[in-house]
Amino acid sequence: MFITLKEITIQNEALTLTNQRAVFWKKEKALILSDLHIGKTAHFRKNGIAVANHIMKSDLQRLSALIEYFQPEKCIVVGDLLHAGDNSDVDEFCKWRNQYPDLQFYLIEGNHDRISEALEKKLCLDFKASLLELGMFTLIHDFDKARSGFQITGHIHPGVVLNSAVKRIRLPCFAISKNQLLLPAFSEFTGLDTKNLPKNSRFFVFTDAEIYEV
Repeated sequence: MFITLKEITIQNEALTLTNQRAVFWKKEKALILSDLHIGKTAHFRKNGIAVANHIMKSDLQRLSALIEYFQPEKCIVVGDLLHAGDNSDVDEFCKWRNQYPDLQFYLIEGNHDRISEALEKKLCLDFKASLLELGMFTLIHDFDKARSGFQITGHIHPGVVLNSAVKRIRLPCFAISKNQLLLPAFSEFTGLDTKNLPKNSRFFVFTDAEIYEV
């Protein structure tokens, strides 16, 4: 796995975008990502759709690589850590989580995060809330038009379409507008929304080897 970085400044804060679907905020020593959808493959299998769980394992391997690279003190998931409550994939995630006892794990609840008290304890969460105000930013799963200030969000699974001489290519991206940083879905087992993106945004698309603005 190759990690490519793109340094940006938002609200006078230095942030590092990566081609591995996450942002690092050095000042806060925070790795920020969204939409892991842990348990999605198990949910599909439970409903008769044969999906191998290597997809989830690949997502967690990428997350481990980012943790080793940046050495964050906290990992902040901006919603949809889970996909469908508790299942066998969640057990695998908890085993993975136990490798990092010193890493604080924050969850900003998303629409898929139906978490009981027992499940919250099982997940070893250090923080769980509907939003988090940190420095100049509000971290929230879905953009809240009623709130002022700059928001870091997920939920949309943003992507863009690039036209080449051969074919149209759909790539995931970060979208940055005047008051929002929209994160890509961290899990690769998600679709892309290329239509419902913030207006007047700058788009940073990425591949396995690079990240660049379009």
